[in-house]
Amino acid sequence: MSDQLRPRSNGSKNLSTIARHGRLKRSSAFATIAKLLAAGLAVVMVSGVSVAAIATFDVANSAQDGIVLDIEDGAAEVPQINAIEGGVNVLVVGSDSRVGQDAVFGDSDSLGTLNDVTMLLHISEDHQNASVISFPRDMFVPIPSCTGPDGDTYNAMSRQKINTTLTYGGLACTVLTVEKLTGLDIPYAAEVQFSGVMAMSTAVGGVPVCVAEDIEDVQSDTFLPAGEHTLEGYAALQFLRTRHGVGDGSDLTRINNQQLFMSSLVRQIKSSETLSDWTKVYSLAKAVTSNMSLSTSLNNVDTIVSIALALKDIDLDKVVFAQTPTNLTDGGVLPAQPAFKDMFTALSNDEAIELSGSTGGGTVADPNAPVTAEPEATEAPATDAAPVDPEATTDPSVEPTEEPDDGVTTLSESVTGQTAGDYTCTAGRTLRDQ
Repeated sequence: MSDQLRPRSNGSKNLSTIARHGRLKRSSAFATIAKLLAAGLAVVMVSGVSVAAIATFDVANSAQDGIVLDIEDGAAEVPQINAIEGGVNVLVVGSDSRVGQDAVFGDSDSLGTLNDVTMLLHISEDHQNASVISFPRDMFVPIPSCTGPDGDTYNAMSRQKINTTLTYGGLACTVLTVEKLTGLDIPYAAEVQFSGVMAMSTAVGGVPVCVAEDIEDVQSDTFLPAGEHTLEGYAALQFLRTRHGVGDGSDLTRINNQQLFMSSLVRQIKSSETLSDWTKVYSLAKAVTSNMSLSTSLNNVDTIVSIALALKDIDLDKVVFAQTPTNLTDGGVLPAQPAFKDMFTALSNDEAIELSGSTGGGTVADPNAPVTAEPEATEAPATDAAPVDPEATTDPSVEPTEEPDDGVTTLSESVTGQTAGDYTCTAGRTLRDQ
């Protein structure tokens, strides 16, 4: 198939694949796709799906026990909502649309909207693990034929950047593309609005971040000295959108930095300081729900609460943020095989994923991370069993016992990421290195 759109019918459309430009006057950060706010804003919203669900549950769950009334027999009882059954896949995309957003994001226009952030949340069937997978916006993928929200049909393409799918056929097209790419069924999806991260970061009283070396980015007007910072509102936005001031200046290392922020945000939200504060929980739930457009399958309070019940007790170390492995190519990146396929085969088989690689070039380990005390060693109880002869050989007539499958897949070292329990610092990039 051609890489360009071709009309299929009178209702089909040809759309230019040239990235649209932002219109912030004070910064050239929006002059290209690489500098759009969406990558910085919407990336946290995939944790926002989990977090919004957790917050929504806690809003409902925080009410005190009600007073039992003396009502007639047979009166309807309040329905009880249980955790959603089985595994869950939710796709969250961050669009660069300015429609309905604050003037700080620039003027709205009629050009195609890009999904500069595309993330998949997978909750395991036993509700013990959650994986958040980032798809780089410049990754070339095949895009299937899509029908847009306007009812028009858009031709399939053999190779286009994944961040153009929202332009061609809306949220449904992005979901269909990721389904075909990964082999997963994705019944739930959400499109995130720009101002969500600012509202969320403010709602929790700020998000703590660690900066290992100064961040200096003229393009996004972001300057943060090395050290600890608590960011909220527009300051959080600037931290997330910076690219030139992090790692090697690429979008791939920016994703590392965004995963740092998401991990800290999840820790902040699940902390007792947040969940015990009614005002914070309510503000958080409102911040998320008012800045997301949900698929009809997700646009239901019962559904959100049922997902919350599946998420709320997952340990931080079992919440894995991972970036799909890629190889560089002209103008972008391509999925790196077989690591890419192995990742989604594991998720398709509902196996927990475990990272073996680094956190990526955009972050480094936090030297001041909390230290977990090691359990004290205890002496093994005495036994009458005969001692094992170290020189004894294995009886070849006895077949070895296979080790049990623990349901965990260790990903390739080429996969970068971290868990919500990992503490990392931004690998800042100063102007002298740019």
